[in-house]
Amino acid sequence: MSMLTKKVSMPSVSEALPGRDQPIMTPGLHTVNRRPIDAAVPEGHEEVQFGLGCFWGAERLFWQTPGVYVTAVGYSGGYTKNPTYGEVCSGRTGHTETVRVVFDLSQISREEILQRFWEGHDPTQGMRQGNDIGTQYRSAIYYASDEMREAAQKTKASYQQALKDAGVNREITTEIKEWQPFYFAEVDHQQYLHKHPGGYCGLGGTGVSCPVGLGVSPQA
Repeated sequence: MSMLTKKVSMPSVSEALPGRDQPIMTPGLHTVNRRPIDAAVPEGHEEVQFGLGCFWGAERLFWQTPGVYVTAVGYSGGYTKNPTYGEVCSGRTGHTETVRVVFDLSQISREEILQRFWEGHDPTQGMRQGNDIGTQYRSAIYYASDEMREAAQKTKASYQQALKDAGVNREITTEIKEWQPFYFAEVDHQQYLHKHPGGYCGLGGTGVSCPVGLGVSPQA
């Protein structure tokens, strides 16, 4: 029980593992669209980090979304520098599993991509998603612009009301913060479900539709 408690409680800075100065992987090409996974953000595009449980299924959700330029999985929101997957799983880094999403604002709006996020998981579960338990599975949005921050907060409020209207009486626990350092996960985790089509996907939403992004025209 003490091990479980440790995994669902954020460590303090002094408790966190020290990590390392050297990155644990060298970013390469996306195995689906062949773009560099560490690609700079092109003009007219924006980037955001989403945490919505196991990043294998989360990344596939977004690389399949029209208007998304490139995706990559990594670790964000904690203290340990350049952590390994094993270290993140220990609950001693403070990181959550995230997907870096670069998207084209002329093809998909902020509200529409946030709709994919809210509906793609259950944002009311705290330090877990379904049977996946631990700080690494917490829901998170790390934004890179004031416009995305505002859209995240507005869509959160809208989705909270939609959940209430549907009889889901739980509060959204999603962490919404400004851009956090993003540490690329090991190469085996990048586009995992493309490499292993029958692999584990832990995504599971609430079944409640997010009432934003519907019929909204893309905008910069």
